[in-house]
Amino acid sequence: MKSKAIEIKQALKSGKPSIGSWMQIPDSSVAEIMGAAGYDWVAVDLEHGLFSKGLLPDIFRALELGGTVPVARVGLNEALGIKHALEAGARGVIVPMIESRAAMERAVESALYTPRGKRGVGFSRASLFGKNFEDHLQRCDDELILVAQIEDIRAVREIQEIAQTPGLDAMMVGPYDLSASMNLTGQFEHPDFLAAVGEIRAAARSAEVAMGMHVVQPVPKNLAASVADGNQWIAYATDAIFLHKNAERPAL
Repeated sequence: MKSKAIEIKQALKSGKPSIGSWMQIPDSSVAEIMGAAGYDWVAVDLEHGLFSKGLLPDIFRALELGGTVPVARVGLNEALGIKHALEAGARGVIVPMIESRAAMERAVESALYTPRGKRGVGFSRASLFGKNFEDHLQRCDDELILVAQIEDIRAVREIQEIAQTPGLDAMMVGPYDLSASMNLTGQFEHPDFLAAVGEIRAAARSAEVAMGMHVVQPVPKNLAASVADGNQWIAYATDAIFLHKNAERPAL
């Protein structure tokens, strides 16, 4: 049976959107709720969230329980963190602060086994601690979803080369960091910011790589507009934002 991760990769390749969400609260019950909310994937934030390594298997299991693909946004573009996330059971990796083709190639090497990469080989939770080792080796590289976060104006200057990196599935704009690197923090309608996003979008289209965006506030019309703009890898809000929006006491 075709895995859901493969279905997501095929949808992205054919130009269709894949809608996910974002998780920062380190709790498996929250993950179970998010996993049953109908998203294709949920990204667990290991950069700004407070997830310990030992908690990740339970978080990923809880997401999968609801039919959602677990993805990890790692803290750094380094081999050990990428390996830990994948060995704990992540089916995709979002790599922050990609600013060059060389940086993206390092991420690919860290995420894929030889001969396509240099990921260390060993028993882990992802292979049921060796019980499914051969099957894991045969399928995991083909199923891996690999996303570059574009978060600095320096990356935009190198975006054509980054987009052409073999193994890359999507490029996701980090809107706050990108705007901050331009001294335009949060000014998402500024012409210079929109021009930078346009350059990323054009490079993604040319390389046949999915364009990714974060719809930060959970407003359905904003999600529909993002899809209409041609974005495919779309994160909708976060667990904490959903809670903020619905937890406030109503006025009587």
